[in-house]
Amino acid sequence: MAPDPAEAPPELRRFEVHLRTERRASPQTVRAYLADLGQYASFLAGEREALVPSSPALVRAFLARAAAGAGPVSLARKLSTLRTFYRFLIRERLAPGNPARAVAAPRRPSRLAEVLPEEEVAVLVEAPGDGSPDPAGATPAGPATLRLRDRAILELLYASGLRVSELTGLDLDGLDLREGLVRVVGKRRRERVVPVGAPAREALSRYLAVARPALRRGPDGAGEGEPLFLNARGGRLTPRSVARLLDRWVLAAGLSRHVHPHVLRHCFATHLLVSGADLRAIQELLGHASLSTTQRYTHLDWARLAAAYDEAHPRAGGRDATRALR
Repeated sequence: MAPDPAEAPPELRRFEVHLRTERRASPQTVRAYLADLGQYASFLAGEREALVPSSPALVRAFLARAAAGAGPVSLARKLSTLRTFYRFLIRERLAPGNPARAVAAPRRPSRLAEVLPEEEVAVLVEAPGDGSPDPAGATPAGPATLRLRDRAILELLYASGLRVSELTGLDLDGLDLREGLVRVVGKRRRERVVPVGAPAREALSRYLAVARPALRRGPDGAGEGEPLFLNARGGRLTPRSVARLLDRWVLAAGLSRHVHPHVLRHCFATHLLVSGADLRAIQELLGHASLSTTQRYTHLDWARLAAAYDEAHPRAGGRDATRALR
């Protein structure tokens, strides 16, 4: 839990202002930073120590205590928070050094992103139908307006690789169907423009022409702040609502696995990479600041790459890499 601003140490209050104004961090990011720092400040208070100057030994002791209820990923995040915080204090001449810099980060488990085959993605995004009359029972029951909206959401998530927070944050004026582009505000308020494929454009056109006017409550303005995707009450759709609607369509599509909205982002990146797209181009489309982040988000089709090696490498020497990977 983030500390009460009135009771937080002055260094934390200044860091919060820095996060909101200079770094333009999202509210979720600010809360996460302050929660971690609040825990550290409470730990130091129990040890009768202050935030400044602190020491590597205190940072290690804090992480050791936190390890009882946190995994390596959470511990690495806490350490990163402390490093960032003290780096800011050094810049502001509020601390003589960075005690977290000398502490090694816990090893994170190496995990490949979950990815659906292209065929399963197609079944999933097409599950809500296209709004046209269907034979009885062909499309799962539900209001036609919501099915049109959900089809547009699923198509756009996969077509443009958006984070779910980016999708729910989209406004009407951020979508240009004529040019097939969407303007996205990502992490740290970085803006990027991403292409929208033809099936997604068609689904969005149907949603805007038929479903959104039916969902809208009150006057419609295409100006700034007018949400693109609406809920059944006419308000802006939330990330949690997107996760719930995705669960419904995963069930309707007959997929025997849980699919988080971020999985469609993984699919977007991986299917582009397997089809020959440049990794740096994918990095730009995803809005990643670091290429190493893009590499973690992509799931290589190793069998296909091994087959390409066997066929194309001049010194493969008859080695069957595909068989070796089985």
